[in-house]
Amino acid sequence: MINLGKNNNLTVVKRVDFGMYLDGGESGEILLPQRYVTDDVQVGDEVEVFVYKDSEDRLVATTEVPLLQVGEFGLLTAVAVNRVGAFMDWGLLKDLLVPFSEQSSPIAVGHKEIVYVYVDNKTKRIAGSTKLNKFLGNKIPKYEVGDIVEILAVKRTDLGFKVIVDNLFWGMIYNNDLFDPIRVGDRLQAHVKLVRDDGKIDVTLRDSGGKRVFNLSDRIMGYLHDHKGVMAICDSSSPEEIKAVFQCSKKDFKKALGNLYKQNLIKIDKTKVEIVK
Repeated sequence: MINLGKNNNLTVVKRVDFGMYLDGGESGEILLPQRYVTDDVQVGDEVEVFVYKDSEDRLVATTEVPLLQVGEFGLLTAVAVNRVGAFMDWGLLKDLLVPFSEQSSPIAVGHKEIVYVYVDNKTKRIAGSTKLNKFLGNKIPKYEVGDIVEILAVKRTDLGFKVIVDNLFWGMIYNNDLFDPIRVGDRLQAHVKLVRDDGKIDVTLRDSGGKRVFNLSDRIMGYLHDHKGVMAICDSSSPEEIKAVFQCSKKDFKKALGNLYKQNLIKIDKTKVEIVK
């Protein structure tokens, strides 16, 4: 069974001039266009692909990695708006539509918005929504105090930072737990501090021993994950560019890069930094 809007491991069944066809089971054969085919892939090989629908509603595969998959929240930028809604850059040739009916407030070109990716029940197409409440808090949280969770920073408030916990629940980091600058769209690791009766979760950036767990290395890795594993900000970047993105000095940035490099998490050259795969 194909997981629409997610990564799938599919077997190559035949090669044609314009690409390869993959075995989609009950969904039939799915085209992997030629631009994504490498010479080393042969009939019978299994390939990891992301499956979505083209402009004619046909299933199509790609080896490109989207910024978000179905069931995930993240920060996306609007690149176009027309009579049906706003189109967000999510890392694929076909942009992600956020229909007007799924916009919590009007989206203009250039706006950055936290978006949820889902499959529309009526059209069976992948779409986005900024009406986040519809997709959060629909399960009973079963966390224990101290559990490690992934959070997405959504909005600064007077109390702290509103976050999404594990793509499932609303949460909050209070001001007394904010030691470093956090921006909307940052992905961080945190610890559960309290599960409230309403299902919302207080989280902390301290571990069980009280040690701070958020640091510059986390920010860099989060930025890389949100930009297809590559960034042009590197040792040769200006202090101003580094500060604009990571709110830190060039000295601290280079030190954090060095620590990640020593852990074999990244590779560095003169023009870019990449995640080690």
